[in-house]
Amino acid sequence: MSTDKRQEKQEKQEKQENHIKSGHSFLPTNKKEMQSRGWEQPDFVLVTGDAYVDHPSFGAAVISRLLESRGYKVAILSQPAWKDKNSFKIFGAPRLGFLVTSGNIDSMVNHYTAAKRKRSEDLYSPGGKSGMRPDRAAMVYARTLRELYSDVPIILGGIESSLRRLAHFDYWDNKVRRSLLLDAQADFLIYGMGERQVIELADALDRGLSVKEITHIRGTVYKTKEVDHLKNPLVLPDYDQILGSKKRYAESFMMQYDNTDAMTATTLVEPYRDHYVVQNAPQPPLQQNELDQIYSLPYERQYHPKYEKEGGIPAIAEVQYSLISSRGCFGSCNFCALTFHQGRVVQSRSHDSIVTEAKKLIHEPDFKGYIHDVGGPTANFRKPACQKQLTHGACRHKQCLFPEPCDELEVDHRDYEKLLSKLKDIPEIKKVFIRSGIRYDYLMEDKDQKFLETLCRDHVSGQLKVAPEHISAHVLRMMGKPEKEVFEKFVKSYFAISKKLGREQYIVPYLMSGHPGSGLDEAIELAEYLRDTGYQPEQVQDFYPTPGTLSTTMYYTELDPRTMDKIYVPKQPKDKAMQRALMQYKKPQNYDLVQEALIKAGRKELIGTDKKSLIRPRKNYPAIKKEKSGEKDKQAKKPQGKARQKQKKRR
Repeated sequence: MSTDKRQEKQEKQEKQENHIKSGHSFLPTNKKEMQSRGWEQPDFVLVTGDAYVDHPSFGAAVISRLLESRGYKVAILSQPAWKDKNSFKIFGAPRLGFLVTSGNIDSMVNHYTAAKRKRSEDLYSPGGKSGMRPDRAAMVYARTLRELYSDVPIILGGIESSLRRLAHFDYWDNKVRRSLLLDAQADFLIYGMGERQVIELADALDRGLSVKEITHIRGTVYKTKEVDHLKNPLVLPDYDQILGSKKRYAESFMMQYDNTDAMTATTLVEPYRDHYVVQNAPQPPLQQNELDQIYSLPYERQYHPKYEKEGGIPAIAEVQYSLISSRGCFGSCNFCALTFHQGRVVQSRSHDSIVTEAKKLIHEPDFKGYIHDVGGPTANFRKPACQKQLTHGACRHKQCLFPEPCDELEVDHRDYEKLLSKLKDIPEIKKVFIRSGIRYDYLMEDKDQKFLETLCRDHVSGQLKVAPEHISAHVLRMMGKPEKEVFEKFVKSYFAISKKLGREQYIVPYLMSGHPGSGLDEAIELAEYLRDTGYQPEQVQDFYPTPGTLSTTMYYTELDPRTMDKIYVPKQPKDKAMQRALMQYKKPQNYDLVQEALIKAGRKELIGTDKKSLIRPRKNYPAIKKEKSGEKDKQAKKPQGKARQKQKKRR
């Protein structure tokens, strides 16, 4: 090893050691750390299913640092051993309450694939180890705390709770479950991003109000025996009704869907046999200065040092050198829960706030000069869709981009382009990439295509990920996505500009199988498109029915809740497997499923030797090695020597 490299390695090691030693500025994770701060009792104990990562991409870090900034003492109880009740007692009873979240992602999605198979790793746990949190973590944690601390307020929050705030279809149990507030035996539920709500709640509790008296905070859910105090609430179908009728379930969902905007929403009431669950209207979107303040809090931007020996927390790798520039999305894809969680009105941080955060990255031990991503749910949304949203909110019965872009839609990339330019001009930053999240239909509406050229020249790291999801007109309508012609127009422009710039760059399309409305005919249509365009997706996402989406309601009810028309929904494992296999028809291990699908659909002409065929007749196809149950997909054994050369000629 050269002297320079040895010195570089030593400097890096010293930086890492100094970083680890700075653990005192993390919030306390055990009683010893709490006492070292001179605390006898925390105001709040935040219980999370994730390992403790003090980074603004992690909800637990944002909420805890925000409370800290308002003078509250917050202790972090991360991944308690839920089978050992003593693990919930390490801080004792907090003065004001327990804040409970399953973590950054839904615990059921974290544990299971769309095929309900158990995942082998958990990126939010030390070393990626699985099994560090229970199924339905928020419910399990809250119930345990209720048993141990009957008189301490228990407040639910985070994505898992937010999307289960009212009765919902549960894909894993295949049934409609009650509001999580009831099943978890909690006192209060915060939905949405939660910053304003948690401060209002903390201040109310600190003033001495009982949690049962706190019914006024927007963006929250509570239970009550009577609703006489409410003014003109919208009463949803009761729980027994939606259990007994899928149509009533769909109607209830649409009433909720139409009440997700802060300016137009009203209070919702969901009746149960002996009580009510009340959802207050959403919180208004944060102002830019509020959003900036949240990202200026003193995050360590790293996982707690105690995890270092276990290999750290893998999830940090995806976000450590990326910047969140906005939240909210007016794209309104039907399979996405953002409408229910962040809302449709885009909120953005100021350039100064983002540049300041970028300059902090420079001092991190492993930073190499590359910002991996700059964006939000949709990277190129930096402002509300139109001026009307600022005064009247998002339209209830009209979408901004679907089925056609709204006439009022304001398309302008200049602010985003200026932001990227400012980041690129920081001397220590070599490149600023946009890896995903570009909404291509919005981009193609921009009359000035300057941003697309800037994107291709300066911000693509060889390939750009975009999400057409499908190409069948019928399926795209069910998804709320633009027609395939819009995607094709974008692809043509992208490659033309890349060629003009002398760049060999690619597009990686995200595609989804098994979405409601997709039958074998639509799946074959997509397979033919992939054949004709030469795309060979390495990964395929099966539709995953998670709470809080219009598509999940379609899946459960087999109705389009917007029209109440019947729709086909692939539910049988074999049907779903065939649709998935068709998207990767070239894989030898998919041959039997593809053949069965083509025969079943009456498309035998696609089994042949001409260029329009998807698969060849069996005698001309490589042998497929049978897999043992539970093994991962394996490629067929490659023929050797002359046999391999002959196979290449046949192909």
